[in-house]
Amino acid sequence: MASYLLMDPKRAHHYKVEIALADRLRNSTRAERKHLYSSVYEELFREVPHHPGLVRKSQGAEMRALGLRDLLETLRPFLNPDTVYAEIGAGDCALTMLVAPQVRKAYAIDVSETVTRGASAPNLEVVLSDGISIPVKATLIVSNQLMEHLHPDDARDQLANVFAALEPGGKYFCITPNRLSGPHDVSGGIDEVARGFHLREYTNGELAGLLRSAGFARVQAFVRIRNFQTTMLPLGVVIALETVIGCLGRTLGRRVSNLPILRRILEVQLIATRR
Repeated sequence: MASYLLMDPKRAHHYKVEIALADRLRNSTRAERKHLYSSVYEELFREVPHHPGLVRKSQGAEMRALGLRDLLETLRPFLNPDTVYAEIGAGDCALTMLVAPQVRKAYAIDVSETVTRGASAPNLEVVLSDGISIPVKATLIVSNQLMEHLHPDDARDQLANVFAALEPGGKYFCITPNRLSGPHDVSGGIDEVARGFHLREYTNGELAGLLRSAGFARVQAFVRIRNFQTTMLPLGVVIALETVIGCLGRTLGRRVSNLPILRRILEVQLIATRR
């Protein structure tokens, strides 16, 4: 609580609002969440106009250009004029707008009309969702910093919907922060575990298990290293590394997993293929 009291006023306000809204999501029923994802995010953006998701949008691509270029290069081998691309949790649609001119169709799927407003590019269509359904068919589906925002009870349902939305042979790229180095939401540096809109943070092993239970027979880990091609990593090695770090205890494990090279390797970056 001392850390909370010492925060600057804007961050303290953001923390207070987001924790309260996140508790509404955590304590909601599955039926309530059909509409609640959209309403709590819209309320967050109204109450916290300095939210990073809105600030990034207003400041344009300059601040994010490097990260977006890295991610675009990762996706490039899977993009061609026949690709039907869908990004779930597209946010300000910056990545989808870069991808759209290179593919046959690009869908930006999100729960918030506010954060997606103004997105425009050739072949781009913005689709509002309840946060769980995937109301399109695609050959490549991407989520970047999304899984952690889902209620744990909804994660399995959304992954099943991703599997159903993919054409045979299609791929799902899932990127999410590793809970071993977190928390990564507004509660970072204040709480031991995520209490904000990161309703659950995952390890590679945990998320790989969910993907397999959703029907994906092949799940691979990858690491994106700037100026180098995407490198595939043996998933078993990554999971073994997580197991070792998990044995170090919460404080030491967090410090070790935040070492630059380990943080990059351990970031949950999985490719699941529908056969």
